[in-house]
Amino acid sequence: MPKSLLEYAYEYVSQQTQPSKFADIWAYCIKEAGLSEEEATAKVSRFYTNLMLDGRFVTLGENEWDLRTRQKFEKVHIDMSEVYSDVETSDDDSEEEEEEAEYNKPFEEETPEKEEDFDSDEENEESEEELKEDNEF
Repeated sequence: MPKSLLEYAYEYVSQQTQPSKFADIWAYCIKEAGLSEEEATAKVSRFYTNLMLDGRFVTLGENEWDLRTRQKFEKVHIDMSEVYSDVETSDDDSEEEEEEAEYNKPFEEETPEKEEDFDSDEENEESEEELKEDNEF
């Protein structure tokens, strides 16, 4: 049974004593799998994605890769609190309030007009009734 591209990548990175460049890993995989240039071009993006998702590998930046087991936790751990923050600054709150007030401004201006229109409709109905009564006589 032939090996997968990820198995070739694991084999190559395991043999290296230093982190490996992606281009070197990919060149080894192409050679070992016997891929043509067209096949390699068609598969490189999926291979890169699979490499990212495979828990055995870790990217060290600058497109260098190594085995996760060789790296200290501190070097490969991403602190998610730096990425996501539940704390909003007061600047964020005031900006949101200003945006909301600006958004709602046209709606607030329309409200009194609608109430006036409603009142005027009632007056119009009363006037029409009075006219009908006047016409009856």
